[in-house]
Parts: sequence; C-alpha cells; structure tokens
Amino acid sequence: MSDAPFDHNAYLRTLTGRPGVYRMLNGEGRVLYVGKARDLKRRVSSYFNRALNRRIQNMVSQIRAIEVTVTNTESEALILENNLIKSLRPRYNVLLRDDKSYPYIHLSADPFPQLSFHRGARRGGGRYFGPYPSAGAVRETLRLMQKLFPVRQCEESFYRNRSRPCLQYQIKRCTAPCVDLVSAEDYAADVRDARLFLEGRTSQVIDELVARMERASTKLEFERAAQLRDQVSALRRIQEKQYVSGSQGSLDILACVGKAGVANVQLFVVRNGRNLGNKSFFPKLPAEASLPHILRAFIGQYYIGRQVPGELLVTIEPEERDLLESVLSDERGHRVRIRSRVRGDRARWLALARQNAELALAARLASRSGMLERYEQLQGALELEELPQRLECFDISHTAGELAVASCVVFNQEGPLKRSYRRFNIEGIEPGDDYAAMAQALQRRYTRLQSGEEPLPDVLFIDGGKGQLRAAEEVLEESAVAGVTLVGVAKGADRKAGLERLFLSTRKAPIILPPSSPALLLVQQIRDEAHRFAISGHRQRREKRRRASTLETIPGIGPKRRQRLLKQFGGLQGVSRAGVDDLCRIEGISRALAELIYQAFHGEA
Repeated sequence: MSDAPFDHNAYLRTLTGRPGVYRMLNGEGRVLYVGKARDLKRRVSSYFNRALNRRIQNMVSQIRAIEVTVTNTESEALILENNLIKSLRPRYNVLLRDDKSYPYIHLSADPFPQLSFHRGARRGGGRYFGPYPSAGAVRETLRLMQKLFPVRQCEESFYRNRSRPCLQYQIKRCTAPCVDLVSAEDYAADVRDARLFLEGRTSQVIDELVARMERASTKLEFERAAQLRDQVSALRRIQEKQYVSGSQGSLDILACVGKAGVANVQLFVVRNGRNLGNKSFFPKLPAEASLPHILRAFIGQYYIGRQVPGELLVTIEPEERDLLESVLSDERGHRVRIRSRVRGDRARWLALARQNAELALAARLASRSGMLERYEQLQGALELEELPQRLECFDISHTAGELAVASCVVFNQEGPLKRSYRRFNIEGIEPGDDYAAMAQALQRRYTRLQSGEEPLPDVLFIDGGKGQLRAAEEVLEESAVAGVTLVGVAKGADRKAGLERLFLSTRKAPIILPPSSPALLLVQQIRDEAHRFAISGHRQRREKRRRASTLETIPGIGPKRRQRLLKQFGGLQGVSRAGVDDLCRIEGISRALAELIYQAFHGEA
C-alpha cells in the first residue's frame, strides 16, 4: 500500500451517507481502527474536521486508506463492527481479551442422564443450564450437586464399561445406574430434583424432600428419613449463600472503573434468582478511552452473538445505550433493558459490583506500580535520560556447540510481552562460537526491526560479558541501529544470583548492584526468562534431530538406498560402524557417496 498522505477531501466527496462500518488502514495495510456509523460520510469526516484528542490525532496521522462496508441499518453495522473488532483486533479499539464461549451445565437426554461441564456449541440433546461466568463457577456447582443429588457425572465411555460400582457409589455420591443398582423411577426422581435446583426452584425441591422425609418417617424408614433431612439442610445452606434477595429473574450486573490507563469490568451473573458468581475483565485500552465508551465496547463484544439475560445493571450508562438495547433485544427475541438508575436491592448489587471492581483494579495497579519501581531503579542504575519502555534480552543455548538456538524475550512496563518473543536456529558458524551465534541472532532480529515490524528496544541485554557486548555493538553498528543502550549481564563468582555484573559500552568498570536492588531483580527476571526460552527451543531442536535418521540428512540417499543400507548392515548402528570400503560394496553406493555417509557418522571434514 502507498505511504503517500491520505487525501481525505477527495475521499469524502464520494463517500455515502448510508449506515455502515469503516476501517482505517495504515501504509502497510494494517487496520488501525474499526467503527460504525449511522451516516458514514458525517462520521468519517468528523475525524478530519474537528479538534481531536492526542490519541485520535496520532491515529489520523497514520491513515493511508479507509475501507467501508454499507449496511441496511445501524443495528447491522453494530453487529458487523464487533465481529470485525474480534477478528482484526485493531490497535486503537477497546479490545476484550477473554473471548471464550460461555460455560454451561449439561443434563443429557440418556435413559440415565449425566450432568457435565459444557463449553461451545449446544448441538446435543438434553438441557443446558447457565451460562455461568467462569469454568470455576460451573465446577463448584457440579461439586455441590454431587453431594446433594446422586446423579452420575462420569463420562459416557466410563459409564458404559462398568462391571461393578465405582468409588462415587461407595461415598454415596452416585446410585450406580451403570450396574443397575437403582431403579429407573428412583433415578428419574433424583434427576428431576437436580433439574429443579438448576432452574432456580430450590424451594419447591425442599418442599418435596420434606414431604418424602415425613412419609419415610411414618413408614419407620428412619435411615432414609435422616438422609432426606441432611439433604434438605444442605439445600437450605446453599440457598442462603447463592440466592440474591428479592430476585426471581435472570440478570447480569456490570461495574466499570478505571484509573491510570487501566480499566476493570466486573461481571456478576444471576440466573433464576441464583448468584452464579463473578468474573473480572481487564480490556486492552487505547489512550484516553472514557468509561462509557469502554462499557459500550465491552457489552457489544461480550454479548452480541451470545445468550443475553433480560436485564443488564450497569454502574454507568454506556454510549449508545438505546442502540445496544435494540440489537440485544433482536438477538434474544425479547426485550433487553440496560439500567443504571436503580433503587433498593438492585442499587446494593451495583454497589457490591463496583466495590469488587475497585478492589481488582487496585490489585492490578499495585502490581504495575511494583514493576514501575523496578523500571525507575533501572533508569537510575544505567543513567538513562528517560524511563525505558521496552527491554529485550538475548541468550544462546547449545550442547557442546551443536544445534545452537538463540532466544529473544521482550518486556514492557506490564511484564513479559510474549507475543514478541522470537527464537533463531543458528547455522553456518563454528560450533561453540557464542560470539558468532550472538552476532547472527542480533543481525537477523534487528534487520527485521529496521523495516518497522516492531519498535526498537530502549535497553538491550546480552547474557554475557565484554566479549558478547563487543559482538553486539558491531552488529548494531553495521545495522545502523542507534539509540539502544547495550548492557552485558555477566554472572558473578560461582554463578550465584545477586552477584551479577552489568557491562556498558560507555563505562570501563562494571556496575554492581546490591542483591536486593529492584533494578537487579528486573535484570535477573528478564535474563532468566531469556535463558528458559533458549533452553526450551534447543531441547525441541535436539529432540527433532533425534527423531530424524542421520541417513535422511545425507544428500543422494533416498528411501530405496536408505532401506538397502539398513538391511545390509542390520540397522543404523551397523551403518555407523561400516568403513568406506564396506559401504562401496552396497549396490547403488559410489565411493564419493560412501565417503559422505562415513563423514556424516564420524564428523570428519
């Protein structure tokens, strides 16, 4: 795509005023932002004709093309916008990182039904209960139900192949339908109780269990009556814990708070009057995003295309509330209300959700502030003019010089940036030459970065001393990479942690930081991560080589010749022991090829 400035005036003259979705692209064709509009021309022109904040100004300066998709209505545009945001993940949109499907509890339609955890498309028969806010909430509910209702939770393959009861029967959490120790009628009664409980009709279950307990007592079946009494008692305790006072319906409670460029959305799920738990989300934010905008983006990305309760309680009113209600109502088939001004119990639920969101945000900011302190200490230790934003570290791993692998790990002020990690298989150097290996890895890495694929680091750490540091300096000079502070991390005496020496090209003497220094802890963390990443890559490469026959790597040895050699010498070990003359006696093996085979096994030049 051309890098010429975008002529927005010419573009806007031809742009339609219909509803639709617009995608802003940079010079490399990457999508910067996806938005929807009731009037595309008016909305897109607003980016060029009004005072903008710094985030929007920065984005507009990168625009080299704009693509649009016209829709029939604004509601269709909202759905398309959220689908594109999920698939393209543009840099300047609010992005919801956790995009997994809802978890459910599934009650199968078998003659002896099974209760199980389910996530994904609901194509099977039976009933699905939920959705639940997290997998943990589902597992906790299943665990409670196993104590209350002896309905099997084992997998179908396990159930079909039993010849005697399993441990669940011994501890009275299943009635062993697999070996016919329970009648179909009694099992169906347990399944019905479980279904009523999952539907939120716990009071009805308790009433029926009390009636059964009284009948058992009248018949002098005291052991059965005691079991029913314990079941009723357990159900009442769970009802006290899980039920939301005064509620009989289904709703979600959303609290959105933000501070210092971080936002938390706290989701509480209530189904049939039962509180199914909560979940915390930290969306990826563009700079200067407002809370109503964040909540609008969250609701769109989280609910469109999924089951939605009839009511959403929110701590602040999201942008375009009416449009969101309309789209969600159409998808649900019934009215969906988004409410922020509530009283009584609902106001208390919102206050509880907000309190949870603020606590989660404070914990996240505290962890970030700890990392920020380390960066500030590192800035002072290395005498940097500005606080570093991006750190990289390289390490080399090999076994006796063979199969060398270089790793590059990247950290920012939030911690490891794993999507930017890279490994390099080192080839064409003298085995064991760590300087050459480091130089090759750096050259390959920074040749790519010079093309603008990713930003350059502020500080580059090299696992090693002065020798590795000089090799790195030469590569950066040849690659015309400037403005990067190079630091060699040399291990201390006896390779003990806390005794590391930091070598800088601008200083003759190494920097030795106290063992308790936050800056040294950060250096150790990034160095150890580079070491771990390099070792795992080297092991994978070594394992791959083990799986491949040495004969497969020799040019001129195809499947037929390889098979002939293995047969004649009784296997790979016999081939490795054979001399050149022995190999020449095999049909199809010339002396030149025999010498290649011998060299491959004996490492001779």
